[in-house]
Amino acid sequence: MDTQILTFLFVGATFMLYIGIAIWSRAGSTDDFYVAGGGVSPLANGMATAADWMSAASFISMAGIISFVGRDGSVYLMGWTGGYVLLALLLAPYLRKFGKYTVPDFIGDRYYSDLARLVAVVCAIFISFTYVAGQMRGVGIIFSRFLEVEITTGVLIGMTIVFFYAVLGGMKGITYTQVAQYCVLIFAFMVPAIFISILMTNNPVPQLGFGSALADGSGVYLLDKLDNLSTELGFGAYTAGQKSTIDVFFITAALMVGTAGLPHVIVRFFTVPKVRDARISAGFALAFIAILYTTAPAVASFARVNLIQTVNNARYTETPQWFKNWEGTNLIAWMDKNKDGKIQYVAGAPFRGKPQFLDGRGSNGERLISNTPSGSGNELYIDRDIMVLANPEIARLPGWVIALVAAGGLAAALSTAAGLLLVISASISHDLMKKIFLPTITDKQELMFARFSAALAVSIAGYFGVYPPGFVAQVVAFAFGFAAASFFPAILLGIFSRRMNKEGAVSGMIVGLAFTAGYIIHFKFIDPQANTADNWWFGISPEGIGALGMLFNFIVAFVVSRLTPAPPASVQALVDNIRIPQGAGAAYHHHLRP
Repeated sequence: MDTQILTFLFVGATFMLYIGIAIWSRAGSTDDFYVAGGGVSPLANGMATAADWMSAASFISMAGIISFVGRDGSVYLMGWTGGYVLLALLLAPYLRKFGKYTVPDFIGDRYYSDLARLVAVVCAIFISFTYVAGQMRGVGIIFSRFLEVEITTGVLIGMTIVFFYAVLGGMKGITYTQVAQYCVLIFAFMVPAIFISILMTNNPVPQLGFGSALADGSGVYLLDKLDNLSTELGFGAYTAGQKSTIDVFFITAALMVGTAGLPHVIVRFFTVPKVRDARISAGFALAFIAILYTTAPAVASFARVNLIQTVNNARYTETPQWFKNWEGTNLIAWMDKNKDGKIQYVAGAPFRGKPQFLDGRGSNGERLISNTPSGSGNELYIDRDIMVLANPEIARLPGWVIALVAAGGLAAALSTAAGLLLVISASISHDLMKKIFLPTITDKQELMFARFSAALAVSIAGYFGVYPPGFVAQVVAFAFGFAAASFFPAILLGIFSRRMNKEGAVSGMIVGLAFTAGYIIHFKFIDPQANTADNWWFGISPEGIGALGMLFNFIVAFVVSRLTPAPPASVQALVDNIRIPQGAGAAYHHHLRP
């Protein structure tokens, strides 16, 4: 059966499954909409949390970035995985015991201030929109290649699906949809990884194949082969780091503490019945996440070797079909600089900026591009976000595997997008409307506001999906930086410091978020030409600046809190009670619905 027909069948079947689950588990109350009624089992919540957290950045872009930058890509593995452990140990059980719907709800009550709640809402919306932009971009890329539609059209289709089950089902519908999406995405990621590992190393376990000798009888190990290929083409050795130690440290720290401050992940721990269940579901989620994260470096290495061997110095007329398929999405471009009809893939940018295509083709079959050529000898542009999706085609795997990967990538992107949209929806309807502006509205009216704000959020997210500020993983890294600089210190100090007051928390969040956003906006939008290590503060890239913003947040919060009055005695008692382990299963459960 044709690959595209298989893709339509696989994607259509999974979409029908998600919609069916949303209809079956649709939310009938605000409890259902915000926290799934607080009755999700730890196992189901662990799978839903893993799907919520492993976004398009994990499925599509992380292995793609590792494939291109080698060892430096390990910052994503260390930061995201380490951050999840930090979240599970330091924050999740205590926040669950406090028992509020949202992170702004916790901050507003803990810091006894509507201003603190309002600042937290702004932070939540800012983080969530930045993050969801990467998910919608991933959806657009998958649709553009496998269903042969424009990226814009693909984003619109993804928006429609997410709108349906997020707005109808709320957290209850999203939770059980994410359980199904986890099963789809992990199966879709592992099947091609196992196939390719067997083909390249004769080892069915990708994590072991990553360190094995190649199956061609040469006795050369995979990573040695990759190092040799990379250095021959002018790239740095694949296993050698190019980033400075300080930048690696700050990016890892930003991703780690950013993970612990992500509102759409934190809210997942409010959906289980007891605090003990929050800890158990965190353990399940970490195990489910580890399956993909320990496989990603192997997938990245397999893809890199196959790419170089099938494309470099190949005559365009003899390139494999996968190259021409992806060329049609405008995510691969070849500029025949020396007019020899061969694709030269070496270090350096082929031309300035992203490709701007013209009608027609050159004398050697290349698509005509209006971009000014760069001074390097490289002739090939490849969008990093396609590597995982193209990998099965590059390895010539069966059509059903290619279709499965398309369905898995969509599952990863849609699962996270739904969770983020719910955070935005809850922040507007519950924290702004119910808690600040219209405290007398009924549950039914609050639910109406929640669904309306989710619809608005889907529309804005779609725009950022069509016009993203970077690669999927880059965009997501910015969201983690914002979370690190704003939420993490306020939550951590709110749990463990009786002396932290509203003035300190609000000042810290504003300073941390403003500094981080200003730094990223300057280097990514205002003066992108200056985005080099020579111009960065202390050598810290925009991807890692959130860790510095977090330090500024802590310093400002600590200083301001010492210069202003201590919190009321009732708030200090509340902080003590949050950390009391006795009777944790039932304590503060009444807070779920004051």
